[in-house]
Amino acid sequence: MKTETELKQIVTSQYARIALQNTEQHETCGCGNGTIVMAEDYNQLTGYVAEADLGLGCGLPTEYANIRRGDTVLDLGSGAGNDCFVARSLVGEAGKVIGVDMTEAMVEKARRNARKLGYDNVTFHLGEIEDLPLADNRVDVVVSNCVFNLVPDKAKAFAETLRVLKPGGHFSISDIVLSGQLPEGLQQDAALYAGCVSGAIPQEEYLKIVRTAGFVNLQVQKRRPITLPDALLLRYLSPEDLEGFKKDGTGIFSITVYAEKSQSTCCTAGSGCC
Repeated sequence: MKTETELKQIVTSQYARIALQNTEQHETCGCGNGTIVMAEDYNQLTGYVAEADLGLGCGLPTEYANIRRGDTVLDLGSGAGNDCFVARSLVGEAGKVIGVDMTEAMVEKARRNARKLGYDNVTFHLGEIEDLPLADNRVDVVVSNCVFNLVPDKAKAFAETLRVLKPGGHFSISDIVLSGQLPEGLQQDAALYAGCVSGAIPQEEYLKIVRTAGFVNLQVQKRRPITLPDALLLRYLSPEDLEGFKKDGTGIFSITVYAEKSQSTCCTAGSGCC
C-alpha cells in the first residue's frame, strides 16, 4: 500500500505531464490501455475557455454553486483554470476567483491563460487542499471538479474547506464515488489513481466525512453513473467474476455535492481560529 506522500507524488507527476502536453486533444482520464470519458460538456457555459479545459473533470460544479456577482470563489485543484474562468463570468469584475493546485506546471499554465484573457481578478496559487494557503473565513464559495477523490486525507481536506469559507458560505464539489467495493487490483493501480477512480471511496463514507467536518444542509445535487469498459475490468477480474461484479450493484458514480458552513461557526471546532 502506497503512502500519502507517494500517492501525491504520483498525482503531481501525472498532472504535470498533462499540463505540459499538447492540449489540442483532451486528456480523457486515461486508464491503462482503456479510455474513460468522465468530463461533461462545458460549451454551453458562459466564460468557458477551451484552452483551459484539459478534460479532467467529472461534473460542472459552477453550474450548481449559486455563485453571485461580487463573490470570492475558490477552486480547489484548479488545473489550467477552466472552472475559475467560468466562475469569473459569474462573479464579474467586482468579484474575485482564486485557484489552488499542487502541480506547479498547472499553476503556471493557468496563470498564462489568465494573462491572455486579461483577468486581473483571477489568481492561481501553488498549494495542497489539506493545507490551503488562505486565511480563515476568506471565501464565499468553494468549487472543485474531480479532485477530492485524489486526496489521501479527505477529512483534512474538508476541514480546510470549512476553515477558509466565510460563515454562511458554501461549496459545490463534483467528484467520483463508489457504490460497493472495486477489485483490489483496480483500486491500487497508480495510473487509475492519478486519472480516474481508484482514490474514490463509497458515497456514504464520502458524505459522512463532509458531515463530520461540520458542514450543514448537505445535498447531492447530481448523480450519474460512470461505465468502466469490460476490457479494463478484465485486467482485474475473470469473465465469471465480471458478471458477478455487474449484478451485485457495484458501480462508479459522478456526484455533485453541496453543503454550507453554519452562520454561527467560523471554523472547525477546537481549531482556535474563532
